[in-house]
Amino acid sequence: MKKLYFILLLLVSVLSAGTVLAGNPDRQGEAGANQLLINPWARSAGLHSLNTASITGSEALYLNVAGLGRIKSTELNLSHTRYMEGAGIGINALGFARRIGKGTFGVSLMSMDMGDLEFTTENTPGGTGTTFSPTFFNMGLSYAHVFSNKVSVGVTAKIVSESANSVAARAIAMDAGVQYVTGENDEFKFGISLRNVGSKMRFSGEGLSTSLPNPGPNFPYDNIYYNRSAPYELPSQLNIGASYDFLFGRMAALSLIGNFTSNAFARDQAGLGVEFRYKEFFALRTAYKYEFDSNEVERTLDNGLAAGLSFAFGAKKGSSTRFAIDYGYRSTFVYRGIHNLGIRVEF
Repeated sequence: MKKLYFILLLLVSVLSAGTVLAGNPDRQGEAGANQLLINPWARSAGLHSLNTASITGSEALYLNVAGLGRIKSTELNLSHTRYMEGAGIGINALGFARRIGKGTFGVSLMSMDMGDLEFTTENTPGGTGTTFSPTFFNMGLSYAHVFSNKVSVGVTAKIVSESANSVAARAIAMDAGVQYVTGENDEFKFGISLRNVGSKMRFSGEGLSTSLPNPGPNFPYDNIYYNRSAPYELPSQLNIGASYDFLFGRMAALSLIGNFTSNAFARDQAGLGVEFRYKEFFALRTAYKYEFDSNEVERTLDNGLAAGLSFAFGAKKGSSTRFAIDYGYRSTFVYRGIHNLGIRVEF
C-alpha cells in the first residue's frame, strides 16, 4: 500500500512539472469546460481558493483532494453560488466525505444553471420565440489516505458533462494532490494539487445537423448534413501552497496563507490570505489574488479581493455533531461579485 502511494506522489510531481512547463498565456481561451475552475464552496471561496495546503474535509474535493482525509468522521456539505450577481447564473454543489480508518472516501456533485436563453437561428437572429437551458454538470469520486498524520495523498476521478439544445460533450478527468504537515503543533502546512487532467471534449448530436437541398437534379428532397465540431482541452491547473498558523493558546489561531497557480490555458496567479479562527465556532478570512501580466481586456474573474466568515454550532452537549454556516464573497470587475453560501454538517 505504501508503495502505491509513493508511486502516486511521484506521478503528481512529474505531472505537476509538466503542467508548469505547459503554461502559456498565448493559449488563453483555447480550453473549454471552464466551470471546472469555479469554486462552489464558501469557505475556500472566501480565501480565493488559496488554501491548497490547509484545506480539509469535503471542500478539498475541489481544490486539493489530499485534504479530504483530514476529517474526524463524516461531513456533508451543501452550497449555492450566485455567480456574477445580476447575470442570472446559479451553481449548486453537494459534497460528502466519510472516513474509514486512515482513508477517506468522498463524492462531489456540481450543477450550473444559466437560466433560459433565447433560441436563435440564421434566419431568425432576433429569436424564434422558444428558449433553451444549457446544462453543465460535474461528478467526482475521491479517495484520500493519511500517513502518520503528516503526509496525505488523494486522487479524484470525475465526469464532466455539458449539453445545450440537442448537443452534448463529455469527458473524464483526474485530480491528484499531496499535503504535508509539520511543526510541534502542526502549524506549518505545504500542499500541491494537480487538477483537470483528462480527455478532450467534443460536441455532437442532432443540434449540429443542417437540412440542405439535394444536389442531384432527379431527387427534389432535402438531405441532412452533420457538422463536426472541433475538440477542446480541459483547463488543467497546478496549485502550490503553504500556510503557517500563529497559535494564541488553545482558544484562537491566525493563519497566513500563500499560493501559486499555474494555468495551462491562462495566465499564472499568486495570492496571499489571512484567516482568524476562534476555537471551532467562528472564522473570519480575507485574501487577494493577483494575475500576472493581465490587462483590462483579457483578465479573468478569478482574481482580486475575497472575504468570508463561518459560524459553527454544536447540536448537543457531549455530541460530536456540529452544524456550520459559511459565506464567501469574491469581487468582480463586471456585475456585482460572486456570492457563496454553504451549510455543513459534521457527525
